[in-house]
Amino acid sequence: MNALHTPTGAPATTALTQDPTFANLQNPTFLQACLRQATDHTPMWLMRQAGRYLPEYVATRAKAGSFMGLATNRDYATEVTLQPLERYPLDAAILFSDILTVPDAMGLGLSFAQGEGPRFATAVRDEATVAKLAVPDMAKLQYVFDAVSSIRKALTQADGKGRVPLIGFSGSPWTLACYMVEGAGSDDYRQVKTMLYSRPDLMHRILSINADSVAAYLNAQIDAGAQAVMIFDSWGGVLADGAFQEFSMAYTARVLAQLKTTHTDGKGVTVRIPRIVFTKGGGMWLQEMGTLDCEVLGLDWTVNLGKARALVGGQENGPGKVLQGNIDPNVLFAPPAQIANQVKHVLDSFGKPYQGTGTGPTHIFNLGHGISQYTPPDHVAALVEAVHSHSRAIRA
Repeated sequence: MNALHTPTGAPATTALTQDPTFANLQNPTFLQACLRQATDHTPMWLMRQAGRYLPEYVATRAKAGSFMGLATNRDYATEVTLQPLERYPLDAAILFSDILTVPDAMGLGLSFAQGEGPRFATAVRDEATVAKLAVPDMAKLQYVFDAVSSIRKALTQADGKGRVPLIGFSGSPWTLACYMVEGAGSDDYRQVKTMLYSRPDLMHRILSINADSVAAYLNAQIDAGAQAVMIFDSWGGVLADGAFQEFSMAYTARVLAQLKTTHTDGKGVTVRIPRIVFTKGGGMWLQEMGTLDCEVLGLDWTVNLGKARALVGGQENGPGKVLQGNIDPNVLFAPPAQIANQVKHVLDSFGKPYQGTGTGPTHIFNLGHGISQYTPPDHVAALVEAVHSHSRAIRA
């Protein structure tokens, strides 16, 4: 069997690399795992991969003058997206952007003060404001799509193949609604939950518009070159049982129903586009989320991967969800030897991934939430090395 070589120098399993989805990648392991196919190691990337823990990111942000100056500039967004790949042999890149670009395009006025989180000039809290909401003109988000195309070009190597796949993303309809109604981040979600319980009609109106906006936004990212897309349901876990299904999961499903599952490029080559859903705090609803029309479910650190595999991972050559996650980000403050021990625990809890020539249970390593800005960069290097080396040992 011929094998492609990954940036780490180890051959990638390529029993199915005749699939054009993988043909133009030097390292296709992430996409192969997304489609439940065998790989020679567990692929990994990090949520908030390009961020303040990297000194080079801090320097680029200073040049840009502000977070929005960074996120809305194609060249800066490309530069910071690639920065972690220059340091670490990661298996995927993720677009540098923000989850709140969609409501910003709706005219709510997004801003980031230094040292503070996002804030909207207009909070959506009454009938009049809700009535003004509409799916935004995607031309207002062209800077995002330009960044996707620029990053894809920058990832292309001398042989014409992409270094690693590029992931596009958006916040979920519910998570966007949290920020839109609160007007900023929140500790208790009082405003958005007040609306949810007292005026569910208004909440459903917001969520419907958000879902259709997110679908259009992600499809445009796919058209621009994103090779997988992810929905971040960051605040789904703050909802009560029953409310989660009605106000979060149902609208995530509405997005998924509209997403492209394939993309045909300018040369007439059609590739598959995996879809990832991550709900922080959603472990109790994992079995229900297993019915979502997506390929991958992301898990936070409260979920045991072995139990999750038994619930939704599926069997060989049958349906099932790929699992992504789920080490506690705070593990990265421990010494490298302890990081390696915790990596081993996570990988062993999932068990040996599928190794046949068809499809079966697979795992993508990630954090259980975004990386902290205070994380030592050399500890990330220890994490990546431990994941790649131990995941190869599991397969041996």
